[in-house]
Formats: sequence, structure tokens, C-alpha cells
Amino acid sequence: MGARAIWKGVLRFGSTAVPVKFYAAVRDRKVHFRLLHKKDHVPVSQKMVNPKTGEVVPYEDIHRGYETEDGAIVLLTREELESLEPEPSREIAVTRFVDPGRINHQWYDRPYYMGPDTDPEAYLAFAKALEVEKKEGFARWTMRKKRYIGALRAENGCLKMITLRHAGEVIQASELPRPEGRALDQQEIRMAEQLVRALEGDFDPTAYRDEYRERVQAFVKTKARGGTVEFKKIEEKKPKVVSLTDLLKQSIRQAREEKKERKIA
Repeated sequence: MGARAIWKGVLRFGSTAVPVKFYAAVRDRKVHFRLLHKKDHVPVSQKMVNPKTGEVVPYEDIHRGYETEDGAIVLLTREELESLEPEPSREIAVTRFVDPGRINHQWYDRPYYMGPDTDPEAYLAFAKALEVEKKEGFARWTMRKKRYIGALRAENGCLKMITLRHAGEVIQASELPRPEGRALDQQEIRMAEQLVRALEGDFDPTAYRDEYRERVQAFVKTKARGGTVEFKKIEEKKPKVVSLTDLLKQSIRQAREEKKERKIA
């Protein structure tokens, strides 16, 4: 089954307009369990309940409230909340272009692919220009009653938009306490550098699988066939107290051995 567009918009920068379609660039592959009643295995449902009376509260009787800093609750009606929603629009305004390294990965949120819509020539020309200039665009748009900011980039002739977090959501390193400890000697620094070099290599995304999901699926498949599964008891290993130098030596040796095994494989 081919990819299905989830939203349509128009990229605008200056007097240029490029109609595009949004496609999901990631999918949910997490393990999801059904919640069942223990007695008869009937799926249970979640409902809003009044904690004082235990009665189920109908949806039309539920109101939203916002708690202020001093603990007061301000009630908001659906009409008031709807009046605060942004005006619907299909325009994706690209306000500037920056070097890719200017946006820290910490700001990235969710990626989307963007395909051409009604004007493939304009799409291809813009994607090519981004690749040649090696720039990343900064964009603003409204999608499904929510305002977004995003980073626009081109990869292999295809446009990609990555939504960005807002300033209040990102924690700066300057907010953290500075690490304290003794000054490292030159030998420890050199060994740490050796460890980094020993672990150098290409990124292979296929090597990073969801092992928990695979174990759950294998377990469920075995149990569905009527088989039994034996669980291995996990024994906690007490960490040995070693010096930083010995720890770095051990890590370098292990990294080099793993690198040799990968080359052989």
C-alpha cells in the first residue's frame, strides 16, 4: 500500500509558491496491549467518573479549567477555547534560510515528508536549490487547528519538514549544575580519545531494533500455539570498583574486539 497524504499546504517564500502534500515520516511500532476484564476477558473502557459520587460524568457535562499559579481554577467554555484557535490556512511561510548546523537537534520534534501537489516542476526546482545551497528553511504554518514552526530541508531530491519545539520546552545546558570532579591527567585524556576512535564507524539504522517488541511478539506467538516459555532468572552483578584508567583500558579492548567482529561478519 502506498503512502497516503495526511495534509496539503502551499510553501511560500517571497513570491514563490510550491504546493505540497505532507506524509508521515515515522510510524508507531510500540507494543500496545488490550485492557481486559480479568474475569471474562471482555475489553474494558475508560470513562470520566466523579470521585465524590463514583458516578460516570457524561461528555456534555465536562468543562475545562486552567489552574493558575496561585491555585485558582479558571473555567473555559468550548466556545471560548474555539475562539482562541488559529485561523485555518494552507500557507506554509518560509521566513528565512539558515545553515543546517544552526538548529540544534534538541529542537527537533517530529519529521514529515513533503511530496509535490499539482506542480512537480516547482517542487523539484526548490528541492534542488536547497541541496545545492546546503541550507535549511525556517517555516511557520497552521495544521489541524494548531500552529507549528519547523525546519525545512531537502534529502535526495525530496523535501522534509521537521516540527520544532518551542523555546519553553527546551532545557539549555546552562540550566544544569556544572559537573565537578578532579582534573584528569594526560594519560586518562589520551585513553578517552583512543576509546572514541576505537568506536568510530558508520551509522547502520537496521542494527538498532526494538528488541522488547520482538521478544513480546515471539512470546505471544509461542503462547498462542499452546507452547510454554521458561523465564531466565536475571542475576544482578555487583559492580567492581576499578580505577578510571583500568576502566578505559577495558573499554578500548572491548571496542576493538567488537570492531574486528563486525569486519569479519
